[in-house]
Amino acid sequence: MPPVFPMLTVLSMFYYMCLRRRARTATRGEMNSRRAIESNTRALPINVEIVQYAKEVLDFSSHYGSENSMSYTMWNLAGIPNVYPSSGDFTQTAVFRTYGTWWDRCPSARLPFKRTPSTFCSQDYVELAFEEPVYPTAVHILETYHPGAVVRILACSANPYSQNPPAEVRWEILWSEAPTKVNGPQARQFTPCIKQINFPTNLIRLEVNSSLLDYYTELDAVVLHGVKERPVLSLKTSMIDMNDIDEDEDEEKFGCGMDTLNKQFSIVALREWPTNGYFDKLPYELIQLILSHLTVPDLCRLAQTCKLLYQHCCDPLQYIHLSLQPYWARINDTSLEYLQSRCTLIQWLNLSWTGNRGAISVSGFSRFLKVCGSELVRLELSCGHFLNETCLEVITEMCPNLQELNLSSCDKIPPQAFNHIAKVGSLKRLILYRTKVEQTALLSILNFCSELQHLSLGSCVMIEDYDLIASMMGAKCKKLRSLDLWRCKNITESGIAELASGCQLLEELDLGWCPTLQSSTGCFTNLARKLPNLQKLFLTANRSVCDTDIEELAANCTHLRQLDILGTRMVSPASLRKLLESCKDLSLLDVSFCSQIDNRVVLELNANFPNVFIKKSFTQ
Repeated sequence: MPPVFPMLTVLSMFYYMCLRRRARTATRGEMNSRRAIESNTRALPINVEIVQYAKEVLDFSSHYGSENSMSYTMWNLAGIPNVYPSSGDFTQTAVFRTYGTWWDRCPSARLPFKRTPSTFCSQDYVELAFEEPVYPTAVHILETYHPGAVVRILACSANPYSQNPPAEVRWEILWSEAPTKVNGPQARQFTPCIKQINFPTNLIRLEVNSSLLDYYTELDAVVLHGVKERPVLSLKTSMIDMNDIDEDEDEEKFGCGMDTLNKQFSIVALREWPTNGYFDKLPYELIQLILSHLTVPDLCRLAQTCKLLYQHCCDPLQYIHLSLQPYWARINDTSLEYLQSRCTLIQWLNLSWTGNRGAISVSGFSRFLKVCGSELVRLELSCGHFLNETCLEVITEMCPNLQELNLSSCDKIPPQAFNHIAKVGSLKRLILYRTKVEQTALLSILNFCSELQHLSLGSCVMIEDYDLIASMMGAKCKKLRSLDLWRCKNITESGIAELASGCQLLEELDLGWCPTLQSSTGCFTNLARKLPNLQKLFLTANRSVCDTDIEELAANCTHLRQLDILGTRMVSPASLRKLLESCKDLSLLDVSFCSQIDNRVVLELNANFPNVFIKKSFTQ
């Protein structure tokens, strides 16, 4: 009779794997309920749960508010609730910059990167620090208006208040889900079922996707529940050490672990088979086309199967367009080092959100661009807090063909560093939203980058004289098609006149929250007469916009698709009817807080113009 011990060993291993699988897919009651935790740790003392609100907002990608105010800013997420359980539009909440798909349907919209994993849908993020590191048992998000934007919650192993930074920073997904449509804009407490992790944390990150929302989502506070000591659970709800699992489902969704991803990038010993089967009969180009549909981690895994596929997977033609943003928490200097040989022909590169907390060094970034920057046309570096003046200097020296540069929310770059951008005369798109660019540097950029077509200067608070900037645009940037001057504090009718006279190809103009513009000066009627190609015009929170301005838009800007006149008191229903009758392509009209436009008028306009989304916000 053959020995049974090997079979018992195999069965034991299979049983152990099943238990792990069950723990990973546990229900909320099994995985997250404090009662379940306490009832299954009979031999252990009860671990007292700590409840805490966010102490500080550390980082975020965008917000609706001003850099010099608290209204509608991410900083409102710190501390106890200001609004909840009330519903409505309140200035004391945290609001991101965009909602819906409107920003993807305007002239400034950018083409998406291919190979983005279907599981990665995050558009914005905010990182919150809490006083005490805990093992999380629950996260409560208090949403007060148009909930449903949060798609991912993560925890970080690094303590932002520690004097000794860790050798390795780990991020774990506590919860993740595709965007969902929530019926109604009312407030709610969102408490998803979170995964348990094997390290304490006091740094929580929320990632959002607002594409399904009818208006801006508003968040009031975040509550972190947790225990100081790591729970030791019974077999039924045993704690899983994520380091012990080779192929964890959540890490598959997130990309893969740092070490695993770097190993996949690296060169491994491969077996050479005598024949490659049907692959030998396929043209090289066809295999390349098939592989072009794989995500980056899948491409790296496939490269480890045999020499033929390794050759295909490492072909620089597979990396013409490369987005590493979905793997932001796993990318470091080693990753870039491994990718260098594959990215010698790269044209589009997305490193947004990557490299923070020391993951990418200035030297590592510089080495990569020196090898891979010669063919770069598009470079996305949004929220890259490792960037400094040396990095911008390397970009301008190593990327002579660069046409698009995104430095959105790179608020750690010193003001003088932006002078280097003027050396890239081929630039067609430049995004400087929430940066510290100063007037002198910007004037130099506008003078030497005359090919600019898309320029974002939203929330650039260090520019002293926007009239001078607008005058330079009118004189030098004749090809400008979109311009974002969101929350520009000092532009006047003089600057608008210079801009409208010189940049007559403008199709998109954001003048939201520009308080120094007054309709009585004729600045808006001048815009309407000089810019007939306008498709998007945001005059958000300008209370002086009046019927005359709307009628001029109706008469001259018949291609208008999006108009925001939130907050005006001077626009009547009659002028809006003229606009809707004239602008047949209009799809978005925001009349929130317009005192003459009540809900009855909105219902009437919606009935007569069903193809237009007419938004009327409220506070209660």
